Amino acid sequence: QVQLVESGGGLVQPGGSLSLSCAASRNIFSIMGWYRQAPGKERELVAVITSVGIRNYADSVKGRFTISRDNAKNTVYLQMNSLKAEDTGVYYCYYGLRGDVYWGQGTQVTVSP
Repeated sequence: QVQLVESGGGLVQPGGSLSLSCAASRNIFSIMGWYRQAPGKERELVAVITSVGIRNYADSVKGRFTISRDNAKNTVYLQMNSLKAEDTGVYYCYYGLRGDVYWGQGTQVTVSP
């Protein structure tokens, strides 16, 4: 079992920035990252990063969001810049290892004037 503790999120105006972090109880050869779910929509990939730093971003966030991780702290970070209203949703930390998937509890990100 893996526990994930998320922090960050909140309310920001369009064009603003927010950062998220997610600490895992363990981190060996895992893929970590973030998915989000907007009201009435399915959960979608935002960004993921492997234990060796290979990154994958959704097209909608490329150039605006940056994912990083600190393996010593078992923590993944998401820096979100130039936020748009369509970035609003609940952001879930993702942890994948050898076919097992774990999710964080979710943190709300709201982009609104």
